[in-house]
Amino acid sequence: MTCGICVEPGRFELRQAPLPVEAPEGWALVDIAAVGLCGTDYHIFEGKHPYLRYPRVIGHELSGRLVEAAGDSPAGTLVVVNPYLSCGRCRACRRGKPNCCERIEVLGVHRDGGLCRRIAVPVGNLYPAEGLGETTAAMVEFLAIGAHAVSRSGIQAGDRVLVTGAGPIGIGTALFARLAGAEVHLLDLSRRRLELAGARFGFERLHCDPATMLTGDLAEGFDAICDATGNGKAIEAGFAHLAHGSTYVLVSVVKGQIAFEDAEFHKRETRIVGSRNALGSDFERVMAAIREGEIDTDALLSAEIALEDLPERLPLLAADRETLIKVIVRP
Repeated sequence: MTCGICVEPGRFELRQAPLPVEAPEGWALVDIAAVGLCGTDYHIFEGKHPYLRYPRVIGHELSGRLVEAAGDSPAGTLVVVNPYLSCGRCRACRRGKPNCCERIEVLGVHRDGGLCRRIAVPVGNLYPAEGLGETTAAMVEFLAIGAHAVSRSGIQAGDRVLVTGAGPIGIGTALFARLAGAEVHLLDLSRRRLELAGARFGFERLHCDPATMLTGDLAEGFDAICDATGNGKAIEAGFAHLAHGSTYVLVSVVKGQIAFEDAEFHKRETRIVGSRNALGSDFERVMAAIREGEIDTDALLSAEIALEDLPERLPLLAADRETLIKVIVRP
């Protein structure tokens, strides 16, 4: 089978590998139908990912079809793949938090991913995608990250929420914050990103200059801020926009330390919450929202391309992501 491999930073190739014909006990073979490209994949290509060793088959936003029956699902069933492989034994796993397992392995990051014809996946990481198409099912994982962040935030109806970073994860977070009944604001230094979010999803409270948000009604701050920038300076700047009694959810990950003024943090009784990956319940929440028409996946789709075209296209996509939300690759 053909696999899409990041051999080293800046070098992506198609290589041949044996097609898996059997899976370990408790695992199932899945023929990959669609793969979503995300910021992680672009960062891997650019050499910016902190957890990765090269070479690596990338791809963790996956939909596919069962090669053989698994559990109650017959062969051919379309499934969404949960790419977070947990140990099931550590303290986090025993407490129902496999998304932050101490020994977690993410497909396409810690081990080879799904940008190929077929992979083996633990049966418990496969969710039947009834009512979804192959392309839509490949979007569930990145939306689940946003749904998980909103779940972690404690956002309630009527809350004023700021999502910083209007990329795919930020948009997904904003969509689920809006479904929770929040007044959603988006902040991004790119006007093109903000205009895209407004045009495709109807967000109206769009901000390109953080300084303007420290005056008028917004000077009181936000009940919750969800950061999806992946930028340490942006995260630090966000503390100024927190209301008293608020929550700061760090969805993105950065290298190094984050600093803040402790007196202001305590005065406002702020909660800082890390949000990592997603739980099975978040995947189910996303699929239900798509089935009920609450999420427009057509608006999320930027392009569909064939795997054989990716070596030429990937550098171009990585270099200009301002108007991209979700690119789907068909292996």
